Parts: sequence; C-alpha cells; structure tokens
Amino acid sequence: MFGFKVGFVVVVLALFLAVAVLVVVLAAIRAGARPSASLGWRSPGLPPPISADLQNRVRVLLAEGRKAQAVKLVRAETGIVPKEAKNVVDAIASGQPIPGAAPSPADLASRVRELKASGRTHQAVMLVRDETGMGQEEAEAFINAL
Repeated sequence: MFGFKVGFVVVVLALFLAVAVLVVVLAAIRAGARPSASLGWRSPGLPPPISADLQNRVRVLLAEGRKAQAVKLVRAETGIVPKEAKNVVDAIASGQPIPGAAPSPADLASRVRELKASGRTHQAVMLVRDETGMGQEEAEAFINAL
C-alpha cells in the first residue's frame, strides 16, 4: 500500500513539473521570446564577430560584383540587421575599420604605448582594462611588457 502512495506522488510531481515547464514556455513565446543560438554573442555594446575568413569571402563576392550576396552572407553568419550588414560590407569594400568592431590588439598596444610614453600610465591601465576586461594586475603587466 505504501508503494502505491509513493508511485502516485511521483506521478503527480512529474505531471506538475511538466505543466510548469509548459506554462513557462508558453509565457516566453507570448512575450515574444524566440530561441536564437546564432545571436548568443549579442550583448549590448558588443560587436558581431567578423572573422578574417568572413571578411575574405565578402571581398571575393565584392570583386565579383555581388554586393547583395555579400550583405546576405554577413547577415547569415552574424545575425545582424540588414543596415548593419550593409555598413560592414561597405567598410570591408573601402578598407575602413568595421563599424562597431573592437579595436585590434595591435591598435590597443599602439595606443597604450602612446599613453605610456606621455607619462599617462594610469590612463593606459584604464584603457586596457576597459577594452579587454583584464584586472588591474593583468593590465599593469601588459603595459609593462610593452
């Protein structure tokens, strides 16, 4: 008799859990949430990753006169909106820095060297910390290594 009660409780709990999950999923769908693994990188202030390979494929398409396909490729690879994708393609076509992209480490190093040379080491540390997420000690070690 005791086994029947435990089995019944387990079934009721499993049913309750299933209903709770269903309610949460339906509430998320109703609120407009959509699963989007391709946009996992997307956080406020973070640029889309534009790999060197993607940039090269865009250049090939541009050389063939296929700008629209280049924009579609950037959108498909990054999940960004059409206007942002067009801006990225235009920047690649003109050899300009990609809009919203983080500065390259070499660019960061050159800016840090300039600050260090002018005696503004504290500002150099803050710059490194802001752009890389390093801690105080790591940023100081980076600057001292330059």
